[in-house]
Amino acid sequence: MTIPTHHLLGLGRQAPAPRASSLLERGFRPFFLLAAAFGACAVPLWLLALHGGLQPGGSFGSMQWHAHEMLFGFTTAVIAGFLLTAITNWTARRTATGSALGALALLWLLGRAAMLFLSRAPRLAAAVDGAFLPLLTVVCAIPILAARDRRNYPFIGILVVLSALNAGAHRAALHADLAQVRDIHALALDLIVLVMVLVTGRIVPSFTRNATGIASTGTNRTLERASALAALALLVADTLRAALAPGPMLVAGTAALSLVAAALLALRMRRWGSWQARRDPLLWILHLGSAWLPVGLLLRAGSLVSSAVPAGSALHALTAGAIGCLTLGMMARVSLGHTGRMLRASRATAVAFVCVAVAGVVRVLAPLVPSVLYLPVLDLAGAAWSSAFLIFLFGHVRILVTARVDAR
Repeated sequence: MTIPTHHLLGLGRQAPAPRASSLLERGFRPFFLLAAAFGACAVPLWLLALHGGLQPGGSFGSMQWHAHEMLFGFTTAVIAGFLLTAITNWTARRTATGSALGALALLWLLGRAAMLFLSRAPRLAAAVDGAFLPLLTVVCAIPILAARDRRNYPFIGILVVLSALNAGAHRAALHADLAQVRDIHALALDLIVLVMVLVTGRIVPSFTRNATGIASTGTNRTLERASALAALALLVADTLRAALAPGPMLVAGTAALSLVAAALLALRMRRWGSWQARRDPLLWILHLGSAWLPVGLLLRAGSLVSSAVPAGSALHALTAGAIGCLTLGMMARVSLGHTGRMLRASRATAVAFVCVAVAGVVRVLAPLVPSVLYLPVLDLAGAAWSSAFLIFLFGHVRILVTARVDAR
């Protein structure tokens, strides 16, 4: 019998891993559960700190603990679940499953506990939290490199840089340099914006075309490349601003780059079929999250040149708005699709999408309200955010811990 060459080279699709536990079959299962649970809990903890209660984060301070945990905790959990699942489809090679996946998820969870009680053992917390991203990088890089999947090499580089930024944030916190911690967190957000630009450009138009059947829905490759390059240029500009004295020319240049990136990100959505997507919750939440990207960068450009535009509004358009909508939308879609279910949002899931959308809008507007109303408005945004992820958690926990309905 002749064995195909691609099997001899190990590039063929491998047999499914043994089913020791459905929860540990694919990366999206444990990491989406953990992300939803953590997303629902972390914001109330932050609000408790604002009201003078528990002060987590030790040398990070409660403000930068909140920033760190939403970027390196919540968001990286969603990225991990997405990449560990998508890379298997991209390369026809398994990533971490079974006990290896369980160990990776446990390490992420230990990192969150370490950050919460960081003041008791800051160096140990830095080691535990700092270990997750490098390990995730190795797990993701092995199948991509083995399959010579050059299109997805950038994700390896992104994970390497995220790992370095996390290590840098811990090092700065250990030296009580909160200004540097803040700068590093801003760079981490830039990198996550780049991830969102790359991923949404690939999936949102194709998901929309497949669901609506409108053949004209698609992407403009030139605009997609230009958008990604503009997001990368912003990362470089912010790196220079963090490393050098941010003079007026550099600040103006960064504002101009933000404006150009916002324009490109808005233009690329012209053929995405956003209006046709409005009736399908699994689509409109992704389009809304994608739309928050140009809005956030437009606000950022404004905040750099005028005090009339609050920097906090720009920041939270990209975090509570774009990250919130895109993570929840992707978790819901991937959970359904990769467990053999119909791509149809339940009524509860649609309510969760509305909650996260409301959270984004309220959080962006919060800096504009009178100071006496600021904390109540933050509480409202936090309640909407936590409700969204709690609804997702309760609605999807059975889906994520049980076998596929089609027995594949």
